[in-house]
Amino acid sequence: MTAQIRLPAEDTYRNELDALIANDSGTKPAGWAMSPRAAVTYLMGGTAGGTEITPKYVGNRRLIETAVATLATDRALLLLGVPGTAKSWVSEHLAAAVSGNSTMVIQCTAGTDENQVRYSWNYAQLLAKGPSREALVPTPLFRAMEEGKLCRLEELTRMGSDVQDTLITVLSEKMLPIPELNDAVYARRGFNVIATANDRDKGVNDLSAALKRRFNVVVLPLPDDMDEEIRIVSKRVAEMAVSLDLPAPKNVTVEVARVLSIFRELRGGETLDGKTTLKSPSGTLSTAEAIAVMVGGLSHAAFFNGGELCADGLAPTVMGAIVKDPVQDKAVLEEYLETVLKTRRQYSDYYSAMTDLL
Repeated sequence: MTAQIRLPAEDTYRNELDALIANDSGTKPAGWAMSPRAAVTYLMGGTAGGTEITPKYVGNRRLIETAVATLATDRALLLLGVPGTAKSWVSEHLAAAVSGNSTMVIQCTAGTDENQVRYSWNYAQLLAKGPSREALVPTPLFRAMEEGKLCRLEELTRMGSDVQDTLITVLSEKMLPIPELNDAVYARRGFNVIATANDRDKGVNDLSAALKRRFNVVVLPLPDDMDEEIRIVSKRVAEMAVSLDLPAPKNVTVEVARVLSIFRELRGGETLDGKTTLKSPSGTLSTAEAIAVMVGGLSHAAFFNGGELCADGLAPTVMGAIVKDPVQDKAVLEEYLETVLKTRRQYSDYYSAMTDLL
């Protein structure tokens, strides 16, 4: 057990990556750690020699094949979807498989400026010696270009449109001008960009047409199938329970299914049998939120409920995921409780627990 809360993917799954590389007979693009086919196996699961490769993404294999194929070209990759569809997770594991390094990442925010994307300066060096390469402070994008690695840009549309457009020269010319030095950085083979963005966030900055043309877009959807979503959530909850030293009660999968049925009905605007139309809350109630709810429930069970995972412990986090707007979402939840959960005997504990909290 390491002292770190979370290790990068290339360290966590080092044995799997080493096995894939050792047994890889495919053609590797320049600068890649493994072939595209091996990279897809790393994401989707399989075997390499005698080593089992655990699936990192549960979903449509063709989407991952398209993403990997894009990275083997001169086009950047944009992973698009609603919040909680594993965009960042897939981005990290793609970088780990292709470059062996997933840590060259820029977290885009409303406060991100050009210096955080291109490069900045060590002002002590700048004042002492003037503009020089020694005084220049490279960003993850700068280092990725120099080393021929993948750079990840998380939540690209949160960054201002004028700052986004600083990427146009990098993506089209594969070079980064340094006008202060009358110089430029030219990307080595293996360099590319993986960006993520969601289409449900408030206040996003749309990409310019010029920037959009430089990305291939892969849309990661929410799971269509209930059983598939249960598998995804159960797997991630089990992994996180191990990393957080939390015991996993025997009824985890049962509670995952009950929480997901609530999420899917509110998310879809109708009951699972299609007989009752419902109002949807303002949030997305994504797979990622279901994982967070269950991990919170495991923590409560371990420390405050004698290891028992039950509706009383899960209800506050379920409500926290649903009620983002204290007026609108509370009314949606109240209606759902009275018209749906109240009539279901197997959900009486959730009905009682959440009604008490409203």
